[in-house]
Amino acid sequence: MGKPCKITMASMKNLILKVERPAYGGLSIGRHEGKIVMIKGAALPGETVEAAVEGEKKDYLTASVKKVLEPAPYRIEPACRYFGTCGGCHLQHIDYEHQLKLKQEILGDSLKRLAKTVTELSTPLFDGGPWNYRLRGQFKVSHGQAGFYRGNTREVVDIDYCPLMTEEINEYFSKAKPLLKKNPDVREIHITTGDCSTALIRLSSRVKSASAMNKPASSLTDVGFAGLYVETHDNKISRHGRTYVTLRLDNMSYTVSPPTFFQSHWRLNQKVVKFIKDSLQPLKGKRVLDLYSGAGNFSLPLASDAEVVAVEENPHAIEDGRRNAEINKIETCRFIKSSAEDFNAAGRFDIVILDPPRTGISNSVMEKLSALIPERIVYISCNPATFARDLRELHKAYDIGSVRMIDLFPQTFHIESLALLRLR
Repeated sequence: MGKPCKITMASMKNLILKVERPAYGGLSIGRHEGKIVMIKGAALPGETVEAAVEGEKKDYLTASVKKVLEPAPYRIEPACRYFGTCGGCHLQHIDYEHQLKLKQEILGDSLKRLAKTVTELSTPLFDGGPWNYRLRGQFKVSHGQAGFYRGNTREVVDIDYCPLMTEEINEYFSKAKPLLKKNPDVREIHITTGDCSTALIRLSSRVKSASAMNKPASSLTDVGFAGLYVETHDNKISRHGRTYVTLRLDNMSYTVSPPTFFQSHWRLNQKVVKFIKDSLQPLKGKRVLDLYSGAGNFSLPLASDAEVVAVEENPHAIEDGRRNAEINKIETCRFIKSSAEDFNAAGRFDIVILDPPRTGISNSVMEKLSALIPERIVYISCNPATFARDLRELHKAYDIGSVRMIDLFPQTFHIESLALLRLR
């Protein structure tokens, strides 16, 4: 007689769960017989849901929502017909006031668990219009489909309109879409709008020369794009037409080209820049180091009062930054092409601004900060976990003046954070 099969929680089909709290990444947390369940899908704290178990780890189960049995009072009807299919948005089923509250709760929980500090969060920075806010859209193209990836896949969901994008982005995507579908060598198009519209086209590995896109590029300029960057799979670039858009920032002209990162929620970005500048006053006579500077989003506004060294490894961002300094006749901001890790931070800096990638502050950059001992640090983060980890280290020498959430990505799970620190 064979051994009886071991029945595990992961082998169960469905569970009835009470959702307790939110978790980063669009997840929620519930419990089954005392064991934590990480719930994927549109589940909200306070709701009762039916969820299908998908896996079992040592400390928790994973499950996905199949049906909401008792909805929360702040659940709303998603505005986009692609919600739940397209992987771009995660929170459209929550009214915006509660989106802010949930993100605050997630950030606060990260600080408590990972930074080992209970820091009262300051008032979040957000914009009153959580729709049509993005000035850049990054659309995927594959097998005759153009839009965004389905959640956790590389399958492209064909879309006609995205309510997160400005009307101009949607208009230009609509114009470009028929041309993109006809060309099997295009895998992405990034559309940016400002005083004009530009695009970055990324090609598949089949194409060895960006010049092969000359004819399709010409077709796209014919529908209204002022300029295009065409990038091959091995990062070779050809340019067509005007190479940048111009935006307004702190009473300056700010230019950005298609391969340069910028905060696409520009209305809120302007508020954040002003907030940081005001918080650091007085700046006269101060020396500022801006690591991960991009094209000078923080550097250039601060350079009206202080001397700024802007460090960035993207050559296109350096080109944009130097153009921005020249256009605005700013002589107190110097752009240096280098990674933050390789930069030789010689001399004294009163203030250091950090806006690292999701991985957070590397060990070598943390060592640089220890050697520089700036009086103040401004830390902007796009990952609550690495943000909390890094604050725990910085807190050894710095007082945390304030921490606040910045909602640069309404309707999505993404959380930006801002900490102002002062040397003890």
